[in-house]
Order: sequence, then C-alpha cells, then structure tokens
Amino acid sequence: MSSIPARTPIHTRRIEMQTFLREDDKWDLEATLLDVKAYAFTKKNGTVVNPGDAIHDMKICLTVTEDGLIEDAKASYIAAPYNEVCFSIQEAYRQLIGLHLLRGFRQKVKEKFAKTEGCTHMSELVALLPTVFVQSLAKRRNKRNADLGRRPFQLEGCHALRLDSPAVQEFYPEWYKAD
Repeated sequence: MSSIPARTPIHTRRIEMQTFLREDDKWDLEATLLDVKAYAFTKKNGTVVNPGDAIHDMKICLTVTEDGLIEDAKASYIAAPYNEVCFSIQEAYRQLIGLHLLRGFRQKVKEKFAKTEGCTHMSELVALLPTVFVQSLAKRRNKRNADLGRRPFQLEGCHALRLDSPAVQEFYPEWYKAD
C-alpha cells in the first residue's frame, strides 16, 4: 500500500443510530448527527465557533410498529448554523407519522421535505432509518421465516447474497442454487 501524504483534519460528521424494543412491542429508532470543524472560524454574525464545537447536533426519534408503521416522530436540535431559524423546522418532521418505513419511505421523505420544506441534514438522517429498522428486525424475521419454511428475507437483496454465491452456499446451504 502506498504511503499517504500528511493530512490536516477539517470536518468530522458522526452519525449514530440506535434501536430500542419497547415493552409495548413497539420500536424506538433514534438517530443523531453531529458535525464539527477542526478549526476556529467566525460566522457572519460575529459568533466565534471553536474547534470541536457542534455545527450541527440533531436527533430524530421515531416510534414504529413491528411492521414499520410510524406512530410518532420527534425531531430536535441542540446546535445548528442558524440557531432558532433551523430549530423551527422540528415540528414539520411530525409529518412522518403515518408513513411506513418499508414502503416508499425515502421517496416520500424527499417529497415532503423538499428544498425549503425541510432541513437537508435532518432529511438525510431520516432516510437512513429504514435500513437500521431492517437490521433490528433481522433476528425476529429470520426466526419467523425459518419457522414457516420461508427463505430468509435478505437473500437476493445484495450481490453477496445471490442464491448462487459462496456466502449463501456457506451460511444458507438449503437455499443455495448452483449456476
């Protein structure tokens, strides 16, 4: 591997997502986005932002049924570049209530929160939640499918899980199909 030239850190984005199974059998999906700069700068309004200060620090929590129906949505901001102006969009994300995470969700998010109707960063964060939900349900779905003799849901979902792949042959031999 070739050596990497010296580098200077500039920007860090951290995205953290957690899923919680509630005692009422609903799911809480929490996603957080944090942006920081490695250098100090002054905003046009005179505010000084020091290295490591949050540029964006936002969170979304969706309460979802087992089948993916969103029953509650709460967006919140701790930091944003335009402070209260950015914070004022929080309530708009209640429009996620009634949507289904696994049925055209990303497209509906793009439509509902296009341009000035939403926050670019919050909408990008929200768009990651269907995959996190699928990951959270994997164990339950696989057990249910196995109990019913159905193929695991993830097979044929990506190149590694083609029915003729070595991964399927090794991990799901009963579903393996040679060329």
